Amino acid sequence: MQRKIRWGIVGLGKIAQHFANDLKLVEDAVLAGVASRSEAKAKEFAHKNGAAHYFANYETLFKSDEVDVVYIATPHTFHKNIAINAMKSGKHVLCEKPMGINRLEVEELLKVAEENKVFLMEALWSRFNPTIKKALGLVENGTIGKLKYINADFGFYAMDRPLESRLFNLDLAGGTLLDIGIYPVFLSYLMMGKPKDIAAFSNFNEHGTEVQTSVIFKYDGGQAILNSSFANETRMNAELAGTDGSIFLHPRWHESQGYTIKTSEGTKEVNLPTEGKGYTYEIVEVHECIKKGQLESNLWSHQNSLDLISLLDAIRNKTGVRFPFES
Repeated sequence: MQRKIRWGIVGLGKIAQHFANDLKLVEDAVLAGVASRSEAKAKEFAHKNGAAHYFANYETLFKSDEVDVVYIATPHTFHKNIAINAMKSGKHVLCEKPMGINRLEVEELLKVAEENKVFLMEALWSRFNPTIKKALGLVENGTIGKLKYINADFGFYAMDRPLESRLFNLDLAGGTLLDIGIYPVFLSYLMMGKPKDIAAFSNFNEHGTEVQTSVIFKYDGGQAILNSSFANETRMNAELAGTDGSIFLHPRWHESQGYTIKTSEGTKEVNLPTEGKGYTYEIVEVHECIKKGQLESNLWSHQNSLDLISLLDAIRNKTGVRFPFES
């Protein structure tokens, strides 16, 4: 019987818990170890989720022979250094999005992955969502004709949260764009590629944190209108409109459980419920790549991560989003 792939988790917050829950649904996966800067938190998380080992610091987990691949679920600003340390210890890495704060960070991560011959993937779980994969196939095979328009939003009200929270803390790269705006930008890039031109506008709170951003991507013969916000709740819909029909991803579209397609043949609703929360699909992709000896995914490649962060950089340059730690 083939040995299970042994996972370690770093950063034990809400997303890590969702990931740990879904890890149990993947037959050849096992949660071997978890790490936190708080030993008590690591111990509690390990006991709750059946991990054999817990560590009071990340470095001890990276040096452990009990872990094959590390899932990094810390705030954005810690991704680069933690991922680099893990890879230099010979661990494969699945790093939460965005993999880096800017293109320079992502380039450095890819260089370290190449030097150490380890697998590295940005944990953009929506890329592996069954509904989004199906929608991409329908676009690519021409079912709705030539894609001309995308509309995608991601917004929830967070203005009542403390200014020092992760969402607003500039030292943690707070703001909507890297946290949730990445999803609409990803969808447009996935479906239509890199735009020819970008228009973007942001609103900021009194401390200079971006709290709402609207973007227009201009393509040859098409456009995408994208929005992210902490200032208001949005419908969380996504529409892909072509010359011969439209696809509507059901809310919340980034973790959609189905879609509606409208063509000349009529309207059809399709339900595609995810297994668990939906992290199972990216876990399976990591496993398949590791078993094949691949150092990157064909579905979400290193180049895809570079392209995505380049688009986010371009939007930030248009809107003036800056973080204190950036030179």
